[in-house]
Amino acid sequence: MQMVNRIDPNMPVGAYQTYSITAPRDAAVVAACEQVGCAAWANGWDSVIDERTELGQQQAAYIRGQSRRTFREMKTDGLTVFRFEAHQRCFEEHRTRPEIYLVRDGDWRGNPTGRQRQHTRPADWVEDMTENQGRIVDLQQRG
Repeated sequence: MQMVNRIDPNMPVGAYQTYSITAPRDAAVVAACEQVGCAAWANGWDSVIDERTELGQQQAAYIRGQSRRTFREMKTDGLTVFRFEAHQRCFEEHRTRPEIYLVRDGDWRGNPTGRQRQHTRPADWVEDMTENQGRIVDLQQRG
């Protein structure tokens, strides 16, 4: 058992709030390019295809007929370059682990009310914590 050295809190457990961010194990989900900050999505990209091969012919046929993406096509040195515009999904499958943004009553001693809430957006969690810290500073300044 690992020993933990903690400073004794000045107030009862109910006077505290705990903010946490966790990511569950092995819970990867498919995410869209925009969500993960994909460079191809932000800037556009080139796909260079060798249509002299069977695979290249299949890839080019897919891009032209089924990809539903906006592109320009150029031929160069026996290769076909498909130049895709920005702000459309690339061909990669981005996987990410969802993060859980949680606020609960109490501290390391427990949660006496059982109350907790989960934010769906990181910015909301940050705003909540910032406002809470502001209240603490105000209380400290008042004495």
